Amino acid sequence: MIATRRAFLAALAIALAPARAAAQLDELLKQLPQLPSGTRLPIPQGGGLGEVKIGQALKQALQIGTENAVKLTGRTDGYFKNQAIKILMPEKLKTFERGLRAVGYDRQLDDLVLKMNRAAERAAPAAKQIFWDAIGEMTIDDGRKILDGPQTAATDYFKSKTTGRLTTAFSPVVHRTMGEVGVTKQYEDLFGRAQHIPFLNLEAFDLDHYVVGGALDGLFHVVGDEEKKIRANPSARVTDLLREVFGRR
Repeated sequence: MIATRRAFLAALAIALAPARAAAQLDELLKQLPQLPSGTRLPIPQGGGLGEVKIGQALKQALQIGTENAVKLTGRTDGYFKNQAIKILMPEKLKTFERGLRAVGYDRQLDDLVLKMNRAAERAAPAAKQIFWDAIGEMTIDDGRKILDGPQTAATDYFKSKTTGRLTTAFSPVVHRTMGEVGVTKQYEDLFGRAQHIPFLNLEAFDLDHYVVGGALDGLFHVVGDEEKKIRANPSARVTDLLREVFGRR
């Protein structure tokens, strides 16, 4: 009966988007046909999964995936020894790098790269709560698009919803860490030396901004890897709910 369907929609709205449940529920209820009194709603055949359970599994998968990604990046060598996300010297400083390496500053430049990655590793843990907040803000439509979308649909959702907040959270951590580990001073010293090398045309470069961008690119890359695992690899589905929902897709 219609009351049963209303109850289902209420549960679905609350499960997928607590902050917006009331507004979405009102909209969904307006779309319900006015069935005659006593009409029975069809019962899904074959033990199909309800949308509430699918929504719960999706949230659980995203929480597990983002937590794993933060753990992998927010540790010593999380960036530096992962060649897929390691932060290298900026393209705009390649002339600067080549000029200094030509006159024997290899060790100092390598150390600069190491310290940039250390700054990213210290910033990464700030991402967990921001990701989880974004999960809590998911709408019903967001959930459906993610579940039925490509292998990195959730990662794309996070990019659109969290990049600004992550940039705000990462920037002070990176700036502080760059000072603590000596990146800023080392870069300024090397830049000063490079200015004395003939034929080098150098421009000032915002290294903090570059490291924040590299840290976010690397983090989203790892989130994408974790999402692919949960979608494709049964061993990555570490709870009964994930096994039930993703095992049937």
